Amino acid sequence: MWIPDDDLVLWLCPLGLPATKLAAYDALLSKSERERAARFGTPALRQRYVAGRGTLRVLLGQELGVAPDCVRIIHGLRGRPSLTTTNRMLDFNVSHTRGVALIAFLRASHAAARIGVDIEHETRDVSADRLARRYLTAREREALPGLDSDARRKRFIRLWTAKEAMGKATGDGLGAPMGRLDVDLAGGPRLIAGPPPYAPAAWRLIDVPLPGGFVATAARWNGLSAS
Repeated sequence: MWIPDDDLVLWLCPLGLPATKLAAYDALLSKSERERAARFGTPALRQRYVAGRGTLRVLLGQELGVAPDCVRIIHGLRGRPSLTTTNRMLDFNVSHTRGVALIAFLRASHAAARIGVDIEHETRDVSADRLARRYLTAREREALPGLDSDARRKRFIRLWTAKEAMGKATGDGLGAPMGRLDVDLAGGPRLIAGPPPYAPAAWRLIDVPLPGGFVATAARWNGLSAS
């Protein structure tokens, strides 16, 4: 567990759980969650989904003071998961890669505030030069030519986690205007330009320190009321 702010908590959770724990977590899932788990094409994918969703329910239950199987998770705009209206002051977001999940809870001061997180591994094989033309701003691309290929790839991954975290906070996901979100990495990530609702004053980007070569960013959004 890591607490960067008094109202923000993050957990890095393993998804490779023993069979007994997976069975216990499966019993916590809703009918729709079990149906979704059954649609995954391999046992490994199904098990990771059950582990991630079960862990989320346990943590949400602890935070809300209710049994994990009583937590009501709904899907709003463009499928973004959230809690019901009675718990709108608590927002959450989840990202996973390579057998781990990053879970964030934001105990917001107003109901419009949102949190988004994205986690990647620094060894992920991405074509940074090709993707940069689509997903980075002109200013962000200016820093790439002076770096070797591995450094360019790692820089792209770090920028990407910041942008995807913002897209997950708003619910835009991969439909967020990535190529227009200008992120400065100097001294920690910060948004310096972007179209509404990605106005810099409404955002705080947090570099999440993780072991094992994982790279992650949390994005706090003040919400539509602040845009």
